[in-house]
Amino acid sequence: MSSFNEKNRLRISFNSPVILGFVIICFMALILGNATLGASTNAVFSAYRSSLLNPLTYVRFVSHVFGHADWDHFLGNIMIILIVGPLLEEKYGSSNILFVMLFTAIATGLVNFIFFPHTQLLGASGIVFSLILLSSFTSITEGEIPLTFIIVTVVYIGQQIYEGVFIRDNISNITHIIGGLVGAGLGYIMNKEKIGRIRG
Repeated sequence: MSSFNEKNRLRISFNSPVILGFVIICFMALILGNATLGASTNAVFSAYRSSLLNPLTYVRFVSHVFGHADWDHFLGNIMIILIVGPLLEEKYGSSNILFVMLFTAIATGLVNFIFFPHTQLLGASGIVFSLILLSSFTSITEGEIPLTFIIVTVVYIGQQIYEGVFIRDNISNITHIIGGLVGAGLGYIMNKEKIGRIRG
């Protein structure tokens, strides 16, 4: 009887180490930011133009994706990441998803540093858009290109271009666009073999 209970006992599994690790770091960064009245967020968890002689400048090229302005900002990004991310990590593997997230962080951090010297960038929205565009590749099968990929690309990227041109707000549209392009580009590379069969 005891062996039967042991076999049927439900256990919580750490099923998506990269995504869950990312969420935990973001949560801790937000707690620390609140505790320090934003000092840690400004010092470590946001990207902006600073001296190249400062070692933290290079850290912030990556760490800005962990910072969030408040709980609404945090929850808005994290909920999407928790929905989409584990499925992608299961499909592509933890190392590939880690690379996608790292590439997105560096790309958005560098673009903000070079082209927007007076803008402070923080948050995981670039990661969100990268994972959304990457997720649209998951249904690629031999001989087919998913219509969902085309729709998602047009809607998400088109919306960001429109808002960047016609709407003035505090959302970094260029970060969303770069994140989406990174997700689409790396999704293409990781599915290149299948796409090659489609063209062949």
